[in-house]
Formats: sequence, C-alpha cells, structure tokens
Amino acid sequence: MNASIRTIFMLCPILGFLTFSSCRNKGNTDKVDRQSTKKTAAQQDYIKFIISFDTLSTVAVKNSVYREDSLLSLTSNRESNPFYYYFNARKYSYEKKRDSALAAYQMIKGLKPNDDIELLKINGILAQKAANGTAVEAALMGQIFAAIEIAEQTHSRLTYRFYDLLAQAYFQNHNEKKSIEYAAIYFKHHPFNTHPTVKQRYFDISYLLAFRLNDFKKMSFYNGRARELAREIGDSLAIARTYDNEAQIYSQQLQTGKALACSKIYFNYLKRINDLNGIAYNNLATAFFQDKQPDSAIKYFKEGIAFEKRGSSGKQKDIYYNGLINAFKMKGDFAHALEAADSAYSIELRNNKAIEAVKVAEIHEKYETEKKDRSIAELNGRNKLNETIIKQQRWTIFLTLLIFIAAVAFFFIVYRQQRLREKNKLLQSENQRLNVEQKMLQAQLNPHFIFNAIANLQSLIASGHTEESVCYLRSFSGLLRGVLEQNRKDFIEIEEEIASLNNYLQLQQMRYTDVFDYKIITDDQLDVNGTLIPPMLIQPFVENSVEHGFRNIGYKGLLTISFGVRNDVLAIEIDDNGSGLTPKTAQNPKKQSLAQVILKERFDLLFTGKKQQAQFKVKNKIENGSTGVSVEILIPIITD
Repeated sequence: MNASIRTIFMLCPILGFLTFSSCRNKGNTDKVDRQSTKKTAAQQDYIKFIISFDTLSTVAVKNSVYREDSLLSLTSNRESNPFYYYFNARKYSYEKKRDSALAAYQMIKGLKPNDDIELLKINGILAQKAANGTAVEAALMGQIFAAIEIAEQTHSRLTYRFYDLLAQAYFQNHNEKKSIEYAAIYFKHHPFNTHPTVKQRYFDISYLLAFRLNDFKKMSFYNGRARELAREIGDSLAIARTYDNEAQIYSQQLQTGKALACSKIYFNYLKRINDLNGIAYNNLATAFFQDKQPDSAIKYFKEGIAFEKRGSSGKQKDIYYNGLINAFKMKGDFAHALEAADSAYSIELRNNKAIEAVKVAEIHEKYETEKKDRSIAELNGRNKLNETIIKQQRWTIFLTLLIFIAAVAFFFIVYRQQRLREKNKLLQSENQRLNVEQKMLQAQLNPHFIFNAIANLQSLIASGHTEESVCYLRSFSGLLRGVLEQNRKDFIEIEEEIASLNNYLQLQQMRYTDVFDYKIITDDQLDVNGTLIPPMLIQPFVENSVEHGFRNIGYKGLLTISFGVRNDVLAIEIDDNGSGLTPKTAQNPKKQSLAQVILKERFDLLFTGKKQQAQFKVKNKIENGSTGVSVEILIPIITD
C-alpha cells in the first residue's frame, strides 16, 4: 500500500479560528483604506494569521477560509487587497478547482519585490503544481530551489514552507534520503514546532518516510505518536489517516482482515467529507486484493484510475494498473492482466523519464557551478578573437537577416491564408448552428400550449382560485424564463433541465387535471450539478407524451423520465403508458416528427461533427404487447 501523499505533505491547516477580519474590521474601514501605513500593518497581521493556521485543525480552518473569503469579497477595495485573492485561491483548492486556484494566486501582488506576500504567492503556485503526487519535473524543482534562496536571503517567516515543499518534491521523486533531510529542516524552522498539531503532522511525515524505508518498528512508533496527538487536538481527519497507516502495518503482518477493516474506516471517512483521493482508492483496492477479494479490488482500482483521469494535472500513476495486474491474475483473467501490464509499463516509462530528467538537471547544475570560473577565464580570452570574427561576419549576418525576414514574410502570408480558410469554416459552422437554433426555437414550445396556458390562468383568476393561479403563474413564468436563458447556451446542467421539466409538467397537470402523473429519476452516481446536456433536449418528447399519448386514454397516464450512466455514456429515457404511436406513423417509419429532425441536426452539430457518438431511439411499446412510447437518448458525458 502507499499512504496518501496529498493528505500528509502540504496538508491544509486545520480547525476553527476566531475570524481575523471580523476583529480587524471593527474600526472605520474607509479610514483604514486611506491610510497606507495602517494597511501595511493589517497585511503583515494577515501573514501571522495565515501562519497560525498550522496550529489548528482542518474542518474549522476550512470554515475560516470560506468566512474570510466571503468577508473580503464585500470590501470596496478587494481588487487591491492581495489577501482577497489568497483566500479565493484557498477556497478554490478546497473545491478541487486547480486552474481557478492558480489563476487567483497569480493575481496576488506584494507591497515590494520578494516580500512575504510575494513569497506567499510563489509558495501557493508551486504547491498547486506539485500537488498531483507524480514525479516533480526538473523545471519545477528549479523554481522551488530559487524560491528557497530568496526566502533565506530575505529571512522570510515563510521559509519553512519552502523546506516542506522541497521535502514533498523529493518524496514524489523517490529520493527518501533528501526528503528526510528537508522534513527535519522544515520542522526545526517551523515557528510553532512545539505545538501538538505541528508535531502531529511531523510524525505523519516521519511515518510515511519510515514506510518508504520498510522500517516496520519506526512505522508503528510514529503512527502511535501521531494518533495520540490527533486525539489530543481532536482532529478527526488526522485520526482517520492513522487508520490508513495502521492498515499498512497490518498488511505487513499478513493480517489482511484487520488491514481491510482499517482501510474501509479511512476510505469511508474521506467519502463522507467529500475529500476522496486516488491513493485512497488504491489502498482500499490493495486491501481487498490481499484479503483475496479480487472483484472488489478490481472495482476500486478502476475507480482510482477514473478519479485520476478526472484530475486537472493530466498525469497518471502506474500503481492502479499494477494492482489490476495482480487482481486479474488472481481471477485467472490473463487477457485483462496483460492489458493492465501494457498500461503500467507505458506510465512507468514516462515517470522514469521525468525522474531521470530531475537527476540530470541536478548533476548539470553542479557541473555548471564547477566550470563557471573556468568559463569566465576562457570567455575573457575569446573576447578579442570574437571581436575580430564579428567584424568579418557583419555582411554574413546582414544577408542572413534579409533571408530571415523574407522567410518570416512568406510564412506570415501562408499563415494568414490558413487563418482566413479556418475563419470561413467557422462562419459556415456558425451559420449552420444558427439555422438549427432557429428551427429548435420554433419547436420548443407549442404556441397553442402558451395560449391555452394563458387562458387557463385567466379562468383560474376569474373563478377566484387565488392560490392555484399564483402557483400556475409561478410555474409558467419560471418555464418561460428558463427557456429564454437556456437559448443562449449550448449546454446546461441536468439539474437546470429537470427544473424546466418540472415547471412544464406542473403546468400540464394543472391544465389536464388528473389525466397523468410523472416522476423524474436520477442515478445516485450521477452528479446532476456537474454534468451538462444540451438545453430543451427532452421537452419535445415530453410534450408528445402529454399532448398525444395521454389525450384519449381511459386510464391515468404515467410519464417516467430517468437520467443515468450506462457504459460511460449518459443515458436518458422518456417512457409513457399512453396510446402509443398511431398506425399511420408506425406504417411509415421514414416520416419523422419535426422534434426528431431538429434533435438529429443538433447531435450532428454538437457531437457527431466532433467525432463523438450520440443517438436516440423512439420505440412503440405496442410491439411488445404493452402501451405507450419509450424514447432512449445516449450522449457523451460532459462535465464542467
């Protein structure tokens, strides 16, 4: 098993704190804004406030970050306040919006070059870049070393954070010796190294390094001390993490049942607080494998792979595929084991290249330092010779420059022509999209329905049914507002589409009293707030069910709309028990409704033209001895 790097190294500070800004802002805010010296003092106090996070527990620090972000967003001078962007970035990190967090960190501006505010910005950016758990590349290592040099030269209060970041980078590059060295330096320089929270985290790190070195005795000692301190400070996340560590200890003792139980405790805790990570999936899957439960192991290895693919770093780890190899071999499924081995080998090659690049960069840096003095002497000797060569090559340079300018001009003309061709293609595509949207708008809401809805509303008002008329008007206005807003978008959230459907169907139920019922079902595994679909995708089929399917039946109709995931695509079903398709339509399958024609054109524009699969099927249930119509729509899963 591998312990979660993300939850130990660069651990977000933890637990509640009296909101600093609420105390800081009790005076006259406008007066503070006008006095630069007071502003500088407040910003320095903010640095102390942020450093003090390391002495707190996780849940309430998260609350403090959100509270501070909310308060700063209400201030008139927030765009000039670097800490507004800092807490904004921290909030995005909690929400796993890595790109947004990086963008917010970039907006931070210090009071002067290389001050603590600038170093806080640099630390945040580097931590985000290194937080994916994979090998840290040579360029990023160089940035970390440069930041440490600046922090040491300026005697910054944040120097310890860069030592911590370097220890994490060495750990991810499998250089345990250097990682231990810088972890100790981090702890020594931490301004609160006697505080139990800081000590608890240091024992967490020490346990992780002992695990890498296969020192079972130290693993047990460090984990025991970490759990004692976690209980002392009341940090539930830290306590849960010690169960993950304990699972690894049990695993080494071949007590697979106890190891699996501890892994489940940790995994379920992360799931409950919505903070699952890829390593947690791997640890639980490995525990299932060691307990000889290959099917469960395969399930969580695959979920770990899916989780990593959803991440924004674009990098993958081979640990999941290595686990899949063993699990499939345990089942005797050698074909899938070979597929997993191929994937693991490819990822391992990429990671080894990145690690080797870091090592080569370090060797190169030492080599460059040693030869620097010799190079200076050689350059002084060559200077006179170069001056002579430069004079001789002036005409050569001049001719080369002319050739270069001519080549640039040629490529610019070719590039401009290519851009014009691409622009024409885009204009043609946009024209096609506008035509499809125009047809879609014509079919979105039946004008007769609008007129009937207004007539029904007038009838309700005239009859004195005030409560029903208000409800009717609310649903009607919500439906129209939703349609107008959605027309400007190519995709909307499933939750937004469901809201429009509810408004539409409630109006139809008021219009056709006791004619039909409906229900909308969503898969528990489907994120309705994060999954996107084209707007007004379902309404035409729902309208057909209500207006045609339920019109002349002798029983109460039932309309069922369901959203789910099937074979990695989004599956939408619209099912009714109405009168079904008319014999004329059934006998002439080539004759399609306007809604179906427009839907096919939209699929061609949004998906098929981009080499994505999307389709829909309309099925007459009478063929199976039942009643009604069933529509199945399959489109790619699209997230924010």
